[in-house]
Amino acid sequence: MLILTIRTDKPEAEIGLFDGSEKLGYETWQAHRQLAESIHQKIDYLLKSHRHELKDLQAIAVFKGPGSFTGLRIGIALANALADSLKIPVLGAMSDDWIKQAVSALENAKNDNLVRPEYGASPHTTKPKH
Repeated sequence: MLILTIRTDKPEAEIGLFDGSEKLGYETWQAHRQLAESIHQKIDYLLKSHRHELKDLQAIAVFKGPGSFTGLRIGIALANALADSLKIPVLGAMSDDWIKQAVSALENAKNDNLVRPEYGASPHTTKPKH
């Protein structure tokens, strides 16, 4: 099962390509405020460097938190959109061994259908001033 992994909860973003539990390739880069611009290029490069295309993906695993609000939003939105457009499973995971957990769950036919972020705290909103 060809699986793309995505982690965008901190300034250093990570993507990986796995054939089941076998790591084919892994990229990390300092994405900071360029995450939305750079992640698509990094995924394209990772796939092409292993002679694959988006259409070859069979599942997507994404780190769902806790972490940076904007970083998680970008990574999870991308994972959900790719999975929906490719008609493949998507699974969100949390913990130090999130990839292992997600790959195992995907291989056992688990599918979140839509991953929601876990920010680690309630949102802080300000009351409108009248």
